[in-house]
Formats: sequence, C-alpha cells, structure tokens
Amino acid sequence: MARRYDCNDATDRTSGLREAASAIRRGELVVLPTDTVYGIGADAFNSEGVADLLDAKGRGRNMPTPVLIGSPNTLHGLVTDFSEQAWELVDAFWPGALTLVARHQPSLQWDLGDTRGTVAIRMPLHPVAIELLTEVGPMAVSSANLTGHPSPEDCDAAQGMLGDSVSVYLDGGPTPGIVPSSIVDVTGTTPVLLRAGALSVEELRKVVPDLEVAN
Repeated sequence: MARRYDCNDATDRTSGLREAASAIRRGELVVLPTDTVYGIGADAFNSEGVADLLDAKGRGRNMPTPVLIGSPNTLHGLVTDFSEQAWELVDAFWPGALTLVARHQPSLQWDLGDTRGTVAIRMPLHPVAIELLTEVGPMAVSSANLTGHPSPEDCDAAQGMLGDSVSVYLDGGPTPGIVPSSIVDVTGTTPVLLRAGALSVEELRKVVPDLEVAN
C-alpha cells in the first residue's frame, strides 16, 4: 500500500523524507516534486529499481532514465570529458531546469536503459527533491506519468496514474513550473540544444554563444 506525505506540513515532511529515503535504499519507487513536474524515482545504482521504474511508466529501455543529483560536486564522480562550457552551463543554470547529456564514467555500475555511454543529468530547484537527493545520492528520475499521458503537475495526478507501483508519495503541492527542462548535449566539442524547454536558446547562448540547435 502506497504511503503519502504532505511536505507542506513540517512533521509530515520529516516523516515522508525519512520513509522515502528508506524506500529508495530498499530498491523501491518514490514520487517527488521537482521544479518542473512530479517525478518517479529510484536509486540510480539499483538496476532492479530502475527496471521497475520503466515498467511502472510503461516505458522501454530505448528511452533511458535521466539522473537527478543534489549538488554539482556529484558530477565529478559521474561524468567524464566534461568541457569548460558544460561547467559554465552548470554554474549559470543549476539548480534549475537544465538537463545536460554527458558521457558517464565507464566504471559506473548502473543500468539506466540503452544509454550508449551517456547520461542525462540535472540538479532540480526544489527543496524537497534536494533534501532527498542529498540523503540518498543520485536518483534515476523520470516524469511521474504513464508513457503517452500528460506529465503530472500535482501529486494527485501522479498517484492516479501510478497507484501502488510506488511506495512513497511526497506531496509538495502543485509544481511551480509545468514546462519541462531544456536539454543540452555536451558530449561533443560544441554544445547542442536537443530540446527547448524552460530555458530558451537566447538565455543559453548568453552563456555559450556557439550553442547549436538540433534539427
């Protein structure tokens, strides 16, 4: 039976974050608020948990799960060949609605789907998400919806779709933004905008003027 906690209540928030952290460590799934939409998450290094996440969404391995982190410092252990321009984007827009596609360390023992050696990674601008990520470390997180359905802006919508496939729901109220993050590929010599989202091309080019836009 899924448990739900009101993170706008201090006592419930403390209990919810404790239970969510325990669930993640057991390889279970948690729904959490972010600065864009609600996400469904698992321990990024628990391959069974990530597989359960994809199953819960009805999503194939051909659409690998992004990773959320609680601090830019965590990047040092996760990615390789991270360019100066990539760090400039991190400095300018994290925490926030920017996802970076980077090459992950070959030694990492994780299975996020068919990633071909890359990972989509972001630090969200939401206190509940940051607190959980700081406690449990990197999480595989995707929007908390069934594939093909709208991304949820509140906990009710997420729970209505995912039900008891999730152990803990952290209800932070309506999310502050409904536009998804912008996605920039930093695996090459020039950053490439793969998806325009909350951050516009113009905003991104103030930091990396040679940003290209994918066709």
